[in-house]
Amino acid sequence: MIRTVTIGSTVSIQGLFVKALNNGMIRVRVGNRYYDGFPVTA
Repeated sequence: MIRTVTIGSTVSIQGLFVKALNNGMIRVRVGNRYYDGFPVTA
């Protein structure tokens, strides 16, 4: 499943959902890199 996360106030990254973290953030994978951020809600 593809999810979008925000990192900071202006950067959004879209990638494959990896897992939900304990602090309310989620981890997504883009290629070989992993990014943690807050999920974007519709």
